Amino acid sequence: MATKLKHYSTLGTNDKDAAENFYNELLSLIDAIKFPANDRITMWLSPEDNSVILAIAVPYNGEQASSGNGTMKGIALDSKEEVDAMYAKAISLGAKDDGEPGQRAGAFYGAYVYDLDGNKLTFFNFDA
Repeated sequence: MATKLKHYSTLGTNDKDAAENFYNELLSLIDAIKFPANDRITMWLSPEDNSVILAIAVPYNGEQASSGNGTMKGIALDSKEEVDAMYAKAISLGAKDDGEPGQRAGAFYGAYVYDLDGNKLTFFNFDA
């Protein structure tokens, strides 16, 4: 069975406009294409194959969006320099630091932030 969606995650938001601005600016570093699916959901697509990279959504049930304890969205990048750039951009857009860029376990180079809604992100390069 083949799939067209790869590494797809949705993050909840309580302020869709602020989240859209944050992710539109952040994901512009990797040339992601913004796709406003409807009034609740916005997606960003890969410019290479139009696969979904990330989506934000106002919760369907109408309740407050909240981040999950232990939940994290990883965004794979091509180089350590791209990790550094994404981390710096996220911080400049108001994200909270949860681990500056650096070498972690083995070949894993990563950085960690919380977005405006408290969702945890990691930008990483795994050069095995």
